[in-house]
Amino acid sequence: MSDALEVSLRLVRAQTALVRRFDARLSGLHGVSLADFTLLLKLGRAPGGRMRRVDLAEALGLTASGVTRGLVPLERIGLVTREPDARDARVAYAALTRTGRERLTEMLATAEETAAELFAGPGWSEADVALFSGLLARLGGTGLPSPLPR
Repeated sequence: MSDALEVSLRLVRAQTALVRRFDARLSGLHGVSLADFTLLLKLGRAPGGRMRRVDLAEALGLTASGVTRGLVPLERIGLVTREPDARDARVAYAALTRTGRERLTEMLATAEETAAELFAGPGWSEADVALFSGLLARLGGTGLPSPLPR
């Protein structure tokens, strides 16, 4: 097996383990999955806490129907609402509710704590984490650089 395939398969296994860990923490404490959290975080970082659904789909690498399926349960529990566009009835926005913004702040603290635990200990220095982040960025893992607006 080539080194490139080996590292690719290791990344896939690591990603699976990360998703499981984040899902367990976020679900256990907040009742949401990592996918839900990622969607809410993307909305939370958007101007006004809202995005056109089609833009949200593109930003998350999902189809429009995939975003709709992800938003329905979040709407049902009051974290997100659907807002029409005043100028174009064909356009719909997904927007964080006040409760959604408050809960997102709590979820973000849990996600930060989980990430810190993953890279704690003698096996990971700050330089290692920075190097790893840079290598992942070269593969297209851009993350979410801007903080949540207040």
